[in-house]
Amino acid sequence: MLWGVVWGCLQAASPLAFFWLEDATVYALGLVVVAAVYIGFAVADGRATVITVEIGVASVFVVVAAAAVTGSAWLLVAGLAGHGLKDVWQHRTGFVANTRWWPPFCAPVDFVAAAFIAVGIAAHFHLGW
Repeated sequence: MLWGVVWGCLQAASPLAFFWLEDATVYALGLVVVAAVYIGFAVADGRATVITVEIGVASVFVVVAAAAVTGSAWLLVAGLAGHGLKDVWQHRTGFVANTRWWPPFCAPVDFVAAAFIAVGIAAHFHLGW
């Protein structure tokens, strides 16, 4: 979980690495990537139902991320927090097999990044150059 906090801080600072892109674009891409990880886990699980559900869930996060690029940045906060809740649910249910280690790592990443982004939005702070 501690590494999740570290990675959450790095994710919150990720627009610094991609300074030529808008902050919202970088955060949206990050949200899409973390959502897509579960598709890989679902494929490794091998059950068609799990694959279908995870593709559907990831698609929702893709739509939220896409809307956030030109819409409200609060959608990114909601998307990351929502993905953190999805991680907590996954950890409690074990819906996708062989992911015991992932949700305790990924949930702090999502929650920390969402918190930093929320504070940045509220403070009108822009990371890009």
